[in-house]
Amino acid sequence: MPVLSCGGMRYQHKWQDVPPGEIPPDNQANLETCIHRAVELGINHIETARGYGTSEMQLGNVLPRLPREKLIVQTKVPPKPTAREFLDTFETSMDYLKLDHVELLSLHGINNQELLDWSLRKGGCLEAARQLQREGRARHIGFSTHATTDLILKAINSDGFDYVNLHWYFVNDLNWSCVEAAAARDMGVFIISPNDKGGKLYEPPPKLVELCQPLTPMQFNDLYCFARPQVHTLSCGVARPTDFDEHVAALRHYDNAAATIAPIEMRLRAEMERVLGTDWCARWFEGLPNYVDVPGQVNVSEIARLWTYAKSLDLVAWGQMRYNLLGQADHWFPGETAAKCEGVDLGDCLRRSPFAEKIPHVLQEAHAMMFEAPKKRLSQS
Repeated sequence: MPVLSCGGMRYQHKWQDVPPGEIPPDNQANLETCIHRAVELGINHIETARGYGTSEMQLGNVLPRLPREKLIVQTKVPPKPTAREFLDTFETSMDYLKLDHVELLSLHGINNQELLDWSLRKGGCLEAARQLQREGRARHIGFSTHATTDLILKAINSDGFDYVNLHWYFVNDLNWSCVEAAAARDMGVFIISPNDKGGKLYEPPPKLVELCQPLTPMQFNDLYCFARPQVHTLSCGVARPTDFDEHVAALRHYDNAAATIAPIEMRLRAEMERVLGTDWCARWFEGLPNYVDVPGQVNVSEIARLWTYAKSLDLVAWGQMRYNLLGQADHWFPGETAAKCEGVDLGDCLRRSPFAEKIPHVLQEAHAMMFEAPKKRLSQS
């Protein structure tokens, strides 16, 4: 695996399947230029998903023309109630990609207990994926997830998978135990969306830019991940060929990542402690319930996380983008905004938090800071 991957969810024409004749030539040309630029850079891992609309179809017009033995192709198929449905969806992916096999097949979006059950139960989707592996149609089987940490650990600890695609970066350390658990099982660890979910770093606030000097915030975040040997690759979801450039520039520090980021990380954490206090920064997440255990399913832990980085590092635009997906994106971004707290006593579900008295105020302030018209996921917009 290359340390940077070419993610396939930002250069396609639409988030829904359309007839091939509806693909604009300029859009297809841009996608193909992105792929050729990736391969030229040595980024030979091309990653897409059945849920990425026309991405697979459009890749099917370029991948078969490239040297197949040099590519690592990954697609992702969501868990289904039956293995037959899962296999039928996989066949659709392969028809669009015009390939006879993929190197990596992910069960896409194991985000709640039901989807995990569909994956792991006898005769379920994981068994179906392993059958595809035995047939030579998928070389390695993994899963992608936006789930809470406890559920990700369940999936990893099942010992059913070869790799995991998950969220972990400077503004989301909560899944570190999952990274460690995967590494302990010799699983590949693939970080999803360090640019976007990792802070909207393609549009960083001036404060973050200043604190990350001499790196850019995007380069700092890349190296923050690469400084941990448990992390193997980062997904760059590019919209144009030049979107690789900033990440590639960061790689000149790859062999010295930990030392390069150390003074920057120290500045960032010092500023967070100055604004929020040392105790909050060290312990804000302790004892916070998962959204399923909160009245109204308010996603308290996610709101507290967004508030923490928006308040201290001016990552307000990122916070708004994420906050307003709550309640709008099904299991991909579950739970509700703090608006659902009105008239609700959170005392019992917050009793394990060292900040039980402060959290309601944090929720109120987060809502005032970040609420705007509800957003849709890219796939719905």
